[in-house]
Amino acid sequence: MPAMFPLRLVARAIPWLLLIAGAIFTLLPFYWMVLTSLRPPAEIFNVSLWPIPQEFAGGQNYAKAASVVPMARLMLNGVIVCAGILLVQILTAVPAAYALAKLRFPGQRLFLALVIAALCVPMQALALPLYVGLAQAKLLNTYFALMAPFLLSVFAIFLLRQSFRSYPDEIIEAARLDGFSELEICWSLVLRAALPALAAFAVFSIVAHWNDLYWPMIVVTDIEYATPPLGMLFFSDAESGADYGALMAGATMITAPMVLCFLLARRQFIAGITMTGVK
Repeated sequence: MPAMFPLRLVARAIPWLLLIAGAIFTLLPFYWMVLTSLRPPAEIFNVSLWPIPQEFAGGQNYAKAASVVPMARLMLNGVIVCAGILLVQILTAVPAAYALAKLRFPGQRLFLALVIAALCVPMQALALPLYVGLAQAKLLNTYFALMAPFLLSVFAIFLLRQSFRSYPDEIIEAARLDGFSELEICWSLVLRAALPALAAFAVFSIVAHWNDLYWPMIVVTDIEYATPPLGMLFFSDAESGADYGALMAGATMITAPMVLCFLLARRQFIAGITMTGVK
């Protein structure tokens, strides 16, 4: 029995050690980014992970990152684009998900199959026709051009549909008998019970479009409409990619809101993911 105790202790410790190793591996690039943003150019390529630089240059790096490109404008553009996309995605996805989950109509299975198939279509396959259409409509270098490809999210429809399916049909039938319309049932009852799933999707959407570089790089050439990642690309061009301290300072400023967003919504995010399993 005494010999078994160390084996049990090791067996319990192994998962924790693997999780700690994975967390260190995941967080190391972020740590290196912040550390580089505090270092002067002479220490940038120092392989030391000691958190206190020999010469603190954080103030200079962050001030330069905010002055070379209009950082406040970039952040505002990111907020406008992410908020606009998320708002329209919710307005379109919630009724569609409710219809697929709780209503019965001809072609329902076909529509669900089309939603699942659309999940497999990459953004790159749609970029050329979307760009041509926006160019002919003279809508390039606008907020609408940044948002247009993402206003309808099949991922949101599928995720919310999975969550809506768990809502009791008896409550919906009782609400119909009480005179509730389908839209009132959808928005007032079913969606309220699926707020964790909605929060999970909101985190996915905001992080994805805040960090998106591919599409903004195609439709935006004016820094006035640039999103944060595209602004960093302009910064790199302006500095010839040589001032890594200021570049990492800008990257830290762009990443911080997303980290804060996830920390604030982490419980809802985890609950939303766990309650939307395929049924």
